[in-house]
Amino acid sequence: MATVLIIAGDFVEDYEIMVPFQALQALGHRVDVVCPDKVEGDFIKTAIHDFEGDQTYTEKPGHLFALNADFATISLADYDGLLIPGGRAPEYLRLNPLVIEQVQYFSNSNKPIAAVCHGAQLLTAANVVEGKKISAYPACAPEVTAAGGIYQEIEIDSAITDGNIVTAPAWPAHPQWLRQFHQLLS
Repeated sequence: MATVLIIAGDFVEDYEIMVPFQALQALGHRVDVVCPDKVEGDFIKTAIHDFEGDQTYTEKPGHLFALNADFATISLADYDGLLIPGGRAPEYLRLNPLVIEQVQYFSNSNKPIAAVCHGAQLLTAANVVEGKKISAYPACAPEVTAAGGIYQEIEIDSAITDGNIVTAPAWPAHPQWLRQFHQLLS
C-alpha cells in the first residue's frame, strides 16, 4: 500500500486528523504525521468544529494528537501522497516556506493530494490550484478563486477530485473524500 504524509499543527480539526490517520492505516497505508518545529512523540492540540445552526461552525477543545514522525528529517520522496486536514492550523502553516515547498513538491510530482475544509489554504498559498476544481469550507472560497482555482460549492458530505487533488468542504465528507483519495493512491 501507499505511504501518506499528513502535515498538521496545533488546533487542527480533531476529526480531520484522527479519522484519516486511522482510516488510512486500516486500509493498509503507512501514515506519518508531522508538524513544523515539533518532533516524533510531541503532541499537537486539536479542536472540534461542529455545525449547530449558527452562521459559522462552533469550536470546542479536542484531543491531543501524538506526532509519529519528525518534520525536519522526513524525505518527501518516501511518500506517495499528501493529506492536509483543516481547522485553524492551515492559516499559520501556510506562512512556513518549508510547508509550502512540501505542498509544491507533491503537486509538481503529480502525487495524490487530499485537502479538507481549511486545508485548501495550503493549496492556495502554494499556488497549486490554478484551473482546478477545488472544494473547501465556504469561507475559503475567495482564496480558492483568487489563486485561480474553480471553487466548487458542493454538499458538506461530498468530495471532488480534479487530477491529483481531492478536496471536500468539511469532515462530514470523510467517506467520499477518503474513498477518492484511496483510489488516487491505488
